Amino acid sequence: MNILFAVAHPDDEVLGAGGTIPRLIREGHHIAVCTLVNLADARANRSATLAEDQKNAHAILGIEKAYNGDFPNIRMNTVPHLELVQFIEKAIEDWQAEVIYTHHPADTNIDHEMTSGAAQAAARLFQRRSGIPPLRQLSFMEIPSSTEWALNSAMNRFTPNCFADIGEDGMKTKLRALAAYIGVMRPQPHPRSEEALRGLAAWRGAQAGCAFAEAFETVFQRM
Repeated sequence: MNILFAVAHPDDEVLGAGGTIPRLIREGHHIAVCTLVNLADARANRSATLAEDQKNAHAILGIEKAYNGDFPNIRMNTVPHLELVQFIEKAIEDWQAEVIYTHHPADTNIDHEMTSGAAQAAARLFQRRSGIPPLRQLSFMEIPSSTEWALNSAMNRFTPNCFADIGEDGMKTKLRALAAYIGVMRPQPHPRSEEALRGLAAWRGAQAGCAFAEAFETVFQRM
């Protein structure tokens, strides 16, 4: 199947599924990433190398194609919703995506929230336009340093119901791809430290009965 990861920022695809993506590729699936914000002007020491960092990280993971937008960083709530939806729709149509992974809508990052809402709207494209394959699955990812900070108890927080066994090899690949993004990794106890990422994967693995796992909340599945 053709799978599309619709994310706000370069590095989100690795933080959320850097161990799962290589596994999906080994299983015969094809992966593309649609990133809405590619000028990380609100992140120190990031924008100068971000395009090259993304290419390096995608090469490590085996990602075939990238769709890169130039929406404003940490200001996506100022962009008309329709523009975000249409950008993702173009990626869905070009990639002929049957499965979509995106952010959880309760993430404490406005760009994640806007991307998730736009991806959910875009996921219905097959119902409105001919030539689009039916949606098979829509899943939310967890992004360390954002998803766990969903403090608004009025929202439905991330509740995983699907776990990908990534093993030690998947964990190493994820960390190697993250290292390709300059400035993403932080020292312990930051959620994006190697120790924290390994701990999260070990906890998700313990929930699922394996050594290391990445967790997802699948909200739509067509069998």
